[in-house]
This record gives sequence, structure tokens and C-alpha cells, in this order.
Amino acid sequence: MTAGTVLVTGATGYVGGRLVAALEQAGARVRCLARRPYALAGQVAATTQVVEADCLDPATLPAALAGVETAYYLVHSMGSGGNFAALDEAAAHNFGQAAQAAGVRRIVYLGGLGAADEHELSEHLRSRQQTGDVLRTSGVPVVELRASIVIGSGSLSYEMVRALVERLPVMICPRWVQVRTQPIAIDDLVAYVLAARDLPPGAEGVYEIGGPDVLSYRDIMLEYARQRGLRRWLIPVPLLTPRLSSLWLGLVTPLYARVGRKLIESMRNPTVVTSDRARTAFAVRPRPLREAIARAISREDAELAATRWSDALSSAALPPHWGGTRFGTQLVDSRSRVVAVDPQRAFAPVMRLGGSAGWYWGNALWKLRGAVDVAAGGAGLRRGRRHPHLLRVGEAVDFWRVERYEPDRLLRLVAEMRIPGRAWLQFEVTPLDGDRSEIRQTAIFDPAGLSGLLYWYALYPVHTLIFNGMLRAIAARAEAKP
Repeated sequence: MTAGTVLVTGATGYVGGRLVAALEQAGARVRCLARRPYALAGQVAATTQVVEADCLDPATLPAALAGVETAYYLVHSMGSGGNFAALDEAAAHNFGQAAQAAGVRRIVYLGGLGAADEHELSEHLRSRQQTGDVLRTSGVPVVELRASIVIGSGSLSYEMVRALVERLPVMICPRWVQVRTQPIAIDDLVAYVLAARDLPPGAEGVYEIGGPDVLSYRDIMLEYARQRGLRRWLIPVPLLTPRLSSLWLGLVTPLYARVGRKLIESMRNPTVVTSDRARTAFAVRPRPLREAIARAISREDAELAATRWSDALSSAALPPHWGGTRFGTQLVDSRSRVVAVDPQRAFAPVMRLGGSAGWYWGNALWKLRGAVDVAAGGAGLRRGRRHPHLLRVGEAVDFWRVERYEPDRLLRLVAEMRIPGRAWLQFEVTPLDGDRSEIRQTAIFDPAGLSGLLYWYALYPVHTLIFNGMLRAIAARAEAKP
């Protein structure tokens, strides 16, 4: 099963991105299906093919599936508005029919654990399992892996737990915190998904996967608190409905309320493994919760540094709202402009930011922020920069430091000013058709407790003003005559 081309849908997603990297490392011939191919630029190996297609547009699928032996189906519409279940059903039907016509030998689908009686399931879990049923009606053999919550930096459910524990010493908890679940570490989940294409013919079907521990969401939160050295009190109450819980989460965590409500509605269902079929068919032996959380904590900064926020935003289907987009525990404010120049010229003004050149717009405000930082014991703007237009990773740029630098493509600065949290400022240049380029500017903030949230929202109007002006000035400089 390993010789042919492998197609991955949802490659910009949390699991999909890790799966692509694992397939590349294993030497597979990988093809990614993406609605926005540019979102994967620079994030996949040179040997990986990226094709533009949309599972909701059947006409785009035959070319993407031509010559594919194994297809990974990792897309869902939970972040979209309207009837997400109907969208998921339509997408799965289109994909299954196109896969059957293309002669695909196997579809690997990642679904959700839940009770067998669909009438007891939440709308989200019912849709996830219905998607597997729709894929099977195509006639293509399907390996469906059903998992509970995923433990790993960047996972929606894990980041919700993390944000609650980090920010609330005392939590008034609804009934869902007592529901039993069987979490799985992200590395173990990817190992299962990767191994699914190597199962022998005839081994298709549903496999329930999870870690060795069966416990409640309360237990997960307390274990995270123990490893972080935090004392937390969880007080259960029978009142909070899924809607009220999601609105509450929207206030105290960076969780988009609509997605949060669907997630919490799913948490009313026990999600535990009831069959040992996966244990006999796979060599994967998942790690316990304690080890999974320890690994997630230790890799948090590395995971954040490896994230391309434009990818996450382009695939999230989230509408803009005041305060920026919430993604995981981070608050993200992103904007872009298209310029009629090649990437090298588009990136040139970005390389010159800071130091004697200033920040192109609102320099008086930047100087004021530097003075406030100095008064608080920070570096302020006094450090300047080493060279007016050359950069390297690790050097200072005023009160920022270069964390990542790819010439003519990407600059990520990490803040070293005194703030209640961690902050990054990132610039990306993506080539477009007709000798045009897109310049994307993204501000990322990981708040530390309530003070961090107050800081972000209090200064958000000022930041919007400054960053809008800076991006306009960068675009104007890029298009100016040399």
C-alpha cells in the first residue's frame, strides 16, 4: 500500500500539517489538496506537490486525485457558519465519488469517538461519524480512526484546558467537566494515521483509538495544573448550558465562541474506547496522559515558532471581529496588501524596519512606547539594529529580536519589551500571478492571565491604527521607483 501517491486533504490543519511532515520523512510521494495553495508555500518539501481543489467543488477533484493510491481525508467545516453538518456531508460525498472514479485504493479518515446510538450524540460528533458513513458509500475501502481529545500544543481542546487552568485559580465548572474521555497525544495520533495506509487489504473499517488513561476533563485540568505548579479549585455546578459555557469560555479563553459551543456540546458525550481492535491491528502504544501533557508543555515554544499564522487564518473560516482572531491561546491580528512588484522588492522595506529608519508610520507613538518600556526597566528603542538593511536570526531590532528570517519571504520578530505576556510581529511575502506579491503582517499575542487580556483589548485600537499605517507605508515603499 505504500508505493503510490498519497493525497492529504486538510494539510494546513493541526493534524494534517504534522501528517505531511511525517509522510515526507518516510519518503512517501505526497500530494496536498488545498483551496489556497499559496498557504503551503515554503511549508512542504520540494518533492511534495500542492494542487488547488475544493471538496465542495466536484469539478476540481479529478485532477487532484489522479494517480492517488491512498487519500487522507482530514477536512471538516466546524468553523464555518450555517449548517456545518450539511457542508461536511456534501464535501465527503463529492470526495468519495471522485476517489472512486480515480481508482483510489483506500481512504483514511479521522473521525470522533462517541456512543453508537447517533441520537445520543452531539451534532458535531454525529456529523463526524456521518462523514465516515458517506465516504464508505463511495465504494472505496475506508479506514476510519475515531479519537477523543488530542493533547498537544495547538490542539483546540488542549488549548482550552490550558487557558482555563492558567487564568482561573477558581473555576465554576458545568457538568461536562465530569464526563469521561480517553485523550491521546498528538504524536501518537499521527502515528496511527500514518500507519493506517500500511494495513493489509481487507483490514478497513472503524478503529477506536485513545491513550491508556480513561478520566474526566476535571482530571485533565488538574494534571495540567500539577505539572505547571498551579493550585486550582474546581467547583461543579449544574447550571451552565453549552451556550452559556461557550460564552463564558469566550470571555476567559482565546476560544472562538461558535466553535467553542460545538466543542462543549460534544463534551457531554463520553468519548472512550470500547473496542480493542486498534490494539491488535496497530503497533502503536500510546503514552499516558501525564507524559502527553509534559511533552506538550516542553514543546510549546517550538510548536509556536513553527506555526505559520497566515496558514492557520486562511484555513480557519473565522469571521473578523473586534480584538482580532483567537487561535489556540494566542490572539492574532492579521492584515495583508497586494503590491504590483516581485517578492524581492516587496520584502525590501520589511528588511529595513527599525533602527534609524523607524517603523514607517507613527514613529512618535513608537518612541513613546519605547520610553514607557525604559521606565518599566526594559530596553526601549535604545538598541537600534546592527545594520540598516541586513538581518540575521538572533539579533536585536529596537525592542524586538529576530526569531526567524527567510530572505524575500518571512521575518518574525519576538518582543523583548515589558508586557504581560509574549508577543510576535511577523511579515510574510507570497508571490502571486502577474508579477504581483502579497505582503501579510501579523501581530500575535499570548496573554499572561487577566492582565494580559486587559492589555491586548485596551491597546487594540492603537495597535490597529499603527499596524494599518505601517503596512500601507511598506506597500508604498515597495511600489515606489527604485
